Amino acid sequence: MEMTITGAQHDMRHGYFSGAPGILASALAWSVATGFAAFSSPQQAIWALLIGGALIHPVGVLLCRLFGAPATHTKGNPLGQLAGASTFWLIFSLPLAYVLGLQHPAWFFVAMLLVIGGRYLVFATLYGMRLYWALGLALAGAGFALAALSASALVVVATGAAIELVFAVVGILQHRHWVRPNSSSKPTPLRGAA
Repeated sequence: MEMTITGAQHDMRHGYFSGAPGILASALAWSVATGFAAFSSPQQAIWALLIGGALIHPVGVLLCRLFGAPATHTKGNPLGQLAGASTFWLIFSLPLAYVLGLQHPAWFFVAMLLVIGGRYLVFATLYGMRLYWALGLALAGAGFALAALSASALVVVATGAAIELVFAVVGILQHRHWVRPNSSSKPTPLRGAA
């Protein structure tokens, strides 16, 4: 039987703890980059975010499992393909952000706020949660504002870390409220099932 969109979103929320561990893993990558920007150099902070960004998925999977989620979705869930496509879009955007960073290091982080903010808008569909609209728009809005203010690389990367950390906490709390004690968080994705 074919999954409904609501059932597919339910399955994604169940499998990935509503995506909150991924936000937390991303917040950690931004935080490490903030440390490099503060105590080393903006160029090293760029590399810290690139390397940390490559580790977001495995760290997010580990955090999912620590939080008690399976860190997977049901085979055949069409939203799994959307998640993969948005990952490729992010990867394809990295060279542009890197070239901007060669011109001015803060521009790399501004570009990443915009790219990652746009990717989170896709997550609003993946999980069926308005939280991701708010997170995506907060990151993009911060990127535009900090670019207009000519903020330093340190300020931009620290802002990204702070926004993601706040939304990670909100995401964890929303997921726990969604699951509710003594209720099944198992998906019921099949349309027309008896």
